[in-house]
Amino acid sequence: MSAPFRVGLLGLGTVGQALVRLLKSNREEILRRVGRPIVLTHAFTRDLKRRRDCDLNGVTVVSDPRAISRDAPVDVVVELLGGMSPARELILEAIGRGKPVVTANKALLAEDGNRIFAAAREKGVPVEFEAAVAGGIPIIRVLREGLVGNRIDSLAGIVNGTSNFILTQMQERGLEFSTALAEAQAQGFAEVDPAFDVEGVDAAHKLAILATLAFGMPLSFPKITAEGIGTVTALDLQLARELGYRIKPLAIAKREASGVDLRVHPTLVPEHHPLAQVHGVLNSVVVHGNAVGETGYYGKGAGGDATASAVAADLVEIARQAGAGVEYQTPPLGFDPGAIREIDVVPISDVCTSHYLRLRVADSPGVLKAITSILAELDISVEAILQKEPRGREDATLAMITSVVPERKFNSALERIAALDFTRPGSTHLRVEHFKTL
Repeated sequence: MSAPFRVGLLGLGTVGQALVRLLKSNREEILRRVGRPIVLTHAFTRDLKRRRDCDLNGVTVVSDPRAISRDAPVDVVVELLGGMSPARELILEAIGRGKPVVTANKALLAEDGNRIFAAAREKGVPVEFEAAVAGGIPIIRVLREGLVGNRIDSLAGIVNGTSNFILTQMQERGLEFSTALAEAQAQGFAEVDPAFDVEGVDAAHKLAILATLAFGMPLSFPKITAEGIGTVTALDLQLARELGYRIKPLAIAKREASGVDLRVHPTLVPEHHPLAQVHGVLNSVVVHGNAVGETGYYGKGAGGDATASAVAADLVEIARQAGAGVEYQTPPLGFDPGAIREIDVVPISDVCTSHYLRLRVADSPGVLKAITSILAELDISVEAILQKEPRGREDATLAMITSVVPERKFNSALERIAALDFTRPGSTHLRVEHFKTL
C-alpha cells in the first residue's frame, strides 16, 4: 500500500469535525478509490480544551495555524476557518511552500480569489474549492469537467438555504418576513446577524465563482447586483401563486450580446419549473449548455456532512494526482489561465426581464385604465393581472406580470405610476424569470 496522504486541517468547527468523522467512517471506500489512505495528521483549533464531537486520536492538534500552513509535514492543507483573515494569509503561505489547498471559503475566493489562483498557478499547486458553492452538490466539478464540451449560456440557482427556508416558511405558513427569519434563527439556519444571507451577499459570492467557471472571466463580485428578500411579503407569495409562480431567491448568470448578466434577487419562477419545487434549506442549480440543453442539480447546500462530502471529494482528486506521480493536471478554474478574459457585466438598468408589480391603490374608477395607459405609452404590455377588491375601508390591490422589457423602461413606468394620486405607498416590484424546460 502507498504511504498515507497526510491532511493538515485549519478549523475544527462544524464542518471540520464532520470531515474528521467522514475520513474515518469512509476510510475503506476512500482507500479503494484512491489506492492510498487519506489521513488527518494535524489540526488547528483556537481552543485546545474544547470537547469535539469527533475522534482526534493520532492527530497533532495545535493552537498556532502557521504550524500547519508553514511547518507541518502534510501533503495538503484544508482551510475551514472562513472569513478573510487569517484565512487568506494561511492559504497563501501554504501555496508559497508548495502545499495544495482545499477551501470552502466562498467569500475569500469571490473577493480575493484572483490573487490566490495567480499564486497557485505560479507555484504549480492546486487550489480546490468544491465546498465553496452549494455544499454537497458537485456544481464546481460539473462546470469544470462534466460540461466542459459545452458553451455555458446561462445558469440559475438557489444557493443560499437560509433565504430559501425563510421564503418557504412564508409561503407554507403565511408568515411575514420578520417572523420567518426568527424561526430560521431559532432552528439554527440563520445567524444572529443574518445580513449576508438575507441581503443576497452570500449568494453573490457564490455566483461570482460560478460565473468565472462558466464564462472564463475574472472573479467579478463587486459588479454583481444583489438584492435581499426582505421586501417580499406573504401577500406577494400568495398573489404570485395565484398567477402561476413561486418566489425563490435566485442567483442568475446569463450570456448576453453586450456581456454577462449577473444578479441575485428574489424572483418569480413558473410553478412547473424544477427550481420552484426546491423548498426549505435545500439548494439547486440549473445550467444551460449549448449542446446538452438544461441540466439540473439538487441537494443539501450547507451543513457539516454535506460540506465535508465536498471537501473529501477535493482531497480524493488531489491524492489521485499525487499518487500518479504527475503534475497536477486540472487548472483551478477549469481552463488555461491565458484563456481568462475580461467580459463586461451588463448594468442592471439594461437587463431585460418580465416584471411583477403589486400596487395598493384607491378604490376609484379609472385606476386600471390610467396604469395600463402609462405602460402602453412605454410599450410595456400586461401579460397577467389580478385585482383584489378592498375590504371595508381598505385600498384595493393590483398585481400584474409585464412583458419582457429593459429595467430602465420599467422603472420609468413605475415612477409615473407611483406619482398618480390614487397610488398608495407599499408597492412591491420583483423580476420574473422564464426558463427553457428540461
